[in-house]
This record gives sequence, structure tokens and C-alpha cells, in this order.
Amino acid sequence: MDDLRQKYLDAIAGAGDEAALEDIRLQAVGKKGEVSLKMRELGKMTPEERQTAGPALNALKDEINSALAAKKTALADAALDERLKSEWLDVTLPARDRRQGTIHPVSQVWEEVTAIFADMGFAVAEGPQIETDWYNFDALNIPGHHPARAEMDTFYMARAEGDDRPPHVLRTHTSPVQIRHMEANGAPCRIIAPGRVYRADYDQTHTPMFHQVEGLAIDKDLSMAQLKWVLEEFFSAYFGTSVKTRFRASHFPFTEPSAEVDIQCSWENGSVKVGEGDDWLEVLGSGMVHPKVLRAGGIDPDEWQGFAFGMGIDRIAMLKYGIPDLRAFFDSDLRWLRHYGFSALSVPTLHGGL
Repeated sequence: MDDLRQKYLDAIAGAGDEAALEDIRLQAVGKKGEVSLKMRELGKMTPEERQTAGPALNALKDEINSALAAKKTALADAALDERLKSEWLDVTLPARDRRQGTIHPVSQVWEEVTAIFADMGFAVAEGPQIETDWYNFDALNIPGHHPARAEMDTFYMARAEGDDRPPHVLRTHTSPVQIRHMEANGAPCRIIAPGRVYRADYDQTHTPMFHQVEGLAIDKDLSMAQLKWVLEEFFSAYFGTSVKTRFRASHFPFTEPSAEVDIQCSWENGSVKVGEGDDWLEVLGSGMVHPKVLRAGGIDPDEWQGFAFGMGIDRIAMLKYGIPDLRAFFDSDLRWLRHYGFSALSVPTLHGGL
């Protein structure tokens, strides 16, 4: 046993890796190892011999197992030391730059529009995106036969079978916010209502969901002249240059008289330049609020009058920042967002520049 002990302790001490150490373990204390075979011979011994050899063999087995465990730990520590020497990291180095997100053009223009109108005394009003048929159409003097109420243009919500109430709709404009604001606050008022709207249309200049901003001002002596001034002030501030407008007679159910508004521009190599040239570009609809709309909002049209206007936030973003396709706003293409996006620190203000 002394020879076995010395043989395997020397072999364990000289093992160079865990694979060699495992071979030694199998040779010594494995099922067919020398120590295991010696222990099987105990049955052939006399009781006196077994009483002496048994404890000696168990002690030898425990000593070899302890030496194996100690050597395995030493080999693992040595391997870790070598790995740490080759895979070191200088924690004092600066971290890698992380690409920061950008502000979407629609969000940026939304803030620009809000800042400009806030400077002119307009508050921001909000309303639900799922509207009742009354707020979205009836209160705005839109008759039942109007094309906007057809299912090919408007997203209607489903009603339970047997429910005969008019279905709710995904609002087709932000004009319902005007009715809700008049009901809650009365006159006078001066608000804008930016928000998401929905229509069943999809092409280069139309998407099923887009963004609008509508304005409403009500007082006792407002006229189309104030409306024209407000719009020219807005476009001049927004585009950063003096912009003239042209009013063309039109028809909208919720205004009377109604006008479509064009802004002065020129076309060069397929791109538009606002504020110069002899061409005109239609950008919004406007007019004096129809008496029936005032009455639906709880305001006496014999005492109060006002003007309203509405424009697409996405479209004026396309005009200002040269974006050719409206659908790209909603594609979530990171390359597009990095190109047209804005820094989070680029907060639009009139004194700091839009």
C-alpha cells in the first residue's frame, strides 16, 4: 500500500491538465482501478487480515481522492490566472459611443406648430380618437348623405347585434375637439387641436392614420381679415420667411363662408420653395364657423362669431423638410429616421429658432 500511495501521489502531483488527472483517477480509484481491486480482495482474507487491511485501504482511497481534488482546484486556478493575463480589460478607458435616438419629424413639427400658435395666444385642446357619430359629423353640420360618412372613407366601429345606435368612428378630423371645447368652456376662446386622425386612404400623399392641427377662435368681432393675418403670421414663422396667402372660395359644411388657402411658392427641379415665385400651393381649408356649429357647441351665433382652419401636420412637415413620400413617416426605417430625425435637445422655440 505504501508503494501504491507513493505511486499515485507522485502521478497526481505531476499531472499537467484535468484530462491527465482524470486518467490517474480511473487508474487508482475507478471501478477497475488498483485500489478498487485491492478492496475486492478483502472478501478472500481472514477476519484478522481484513480488520487490518480494510481501514488501511479506506485511508489510502480517501488520501488519493483528497489529492485529486486539491490538484483539480490548483489546475483550475492556474487556468484562470492564464486567462486573466490574456483577457484583461482596462476599466479606465471611455465607454463606446451609443447611438442615440432621434425625434420623429412629425413630433418636431407638432412642437413647432404649438410654439407658434402659443405665441399668438392659442391654447392646446385635446379629445378622444374614438368619437361618436354626433361629434364627428352631426354637430359639425355634415349631412347624412355627405361622402365623408361613407364606409369607403371612414372607419366605423362594430356594434353588438341588436344595438341600433349609430356606430362610433375613428375620428376623421380633429374638429370634434372644437365642439367639446365649446361645450365645456363656452366663448370667447382661442385654441388649436393637434392630433391623430383616420381615413380609409393610402397612397403617396395619403395614409390611413395621419396628423392634423385645427384652429378655432371665437369672439364678438372676428372676421376673415383676422383669419388671414393669423395664417400668414403662422406660415412666415414656420418657414422662416415672409409668406403670402391666397384665399379661394370653397365649401365646407362646418364653415360659411369657406375658403381654401394657398401659399406663395416656386418650383425648381421638382422641389418647392415657399415664400417666393409666382406659383401657389394649397395647404389648408378655413372659413368662418357656421352658425349651426356654434349652436351645437352651446354658443349663441347671434352674439358670437369666429373662424376655424385645419391643416395636415405631416404635409407641412414634408414641405419644410423636403420629404417626398408620406408613407415613409410610418415605415419605421431606421436609416430614414436617422436622416430626417432631430436631436432631443432641438426644442423648437420662437426666440431660439424653429
